[in-house]
Amino acid sequence: MSHHLDSELSRRDNRLDLTDHYVFRGETGTVFVMDVNSSLATDAPLGWHPEARYEFKIHASGGELEDLTYRLSFGPWDADGGQSVSLRVLTGSQARDDAAEGELLAEGRTGAVITGPAGLRLWTGRAADPFYVDLTQVFAINAAVTRGAEIELPGWRPDIAQSSFAGSFIHSIVLEIADDDPHLGVDRNIGVWSVTKLATDAGGWRQINREGHPMIWPIFRPDDGEAASTTNETHPADELPAESEHIAKLVAGVVRANGTAGDPEAHGRSVARRLLPDVLCPIGPARPPSSGSPT
Repeated sequence: MSHHLDSELSRRDNRLDLTDHYVFRGETGTVFVMDVNSSLATDAPLGWHPEARYEFKIHASGGELEDLTYRLSFGPWDADGGQSVSLRVLTGSQARDDAAEGELLAEGRTGAVITGPAGLRLWTGRAADPFYVDLTQVFAINAAVTRGAEIELPGWRPDIAQSSFAGSFIHSIVLEIADDDPHLGVDRNIGVWSVTKLATDAGGWRQINREGHPMIWPIFRPDDGEAASTTNETHPADELPAESEHIAKLVAGVVRANGTAGDPEAHGRSVARRLLPDVLCPIGPARPPSSGSPT
């Protein structure tokens, strides 16, 4: 988890800024969660952007490209304090086609449980930020990774740790796809990433923010607005080899300084191969037994 305020492009409208992304086993199937719009950005409008799309991208059996997309869109904020929401599914080549309409699965309003075919359940609403971290640690890790130096935490102890996100809120999308669903199916190894897109004046769609593994860009592109925005606009399959080399070099530097790997360069390359492409791969099949993998 944690992708808060990671690029200049997403910070222009916090409703498009992904903060957390989860995939795990639910009550009846596989649950996908996407969180956006942290209250830490105090000037952000409430809710979801009515000219945006919020998509879960799913790759089956190690595929390079997604072959299943669940796409959500929202209406304007209304006098009743909510927004309309619609969910569509796109399969095959349409799953990666912004011009494709897909199939409408469910419609409803934010704040209410929405049901759909084959046991589908959807909820969207404001919730407490689930991410827990003491930013003192993050800043220390950022400094060490950037400089290739030892991690320094003078005076810090676990018993004095405090969550820097305590009391903050996000807007969450929680989608459960039941085992009986014909699109996702069961007993499949899947890779998942989430993305926000904004309508352009030319009639197309611009990718604003994407997320797969936890803390990739906050750790490996800290305070690097242009690079982080460029990376967020790409597809996971297009990250290699340039981003792999960048991550491998940073990892090698920090493990060499801290003496935590016998061959820093080989370890750096191994970490980069593990992290990229930036697609979350839950442990085990979509059907039990599966503990899932949060990010």
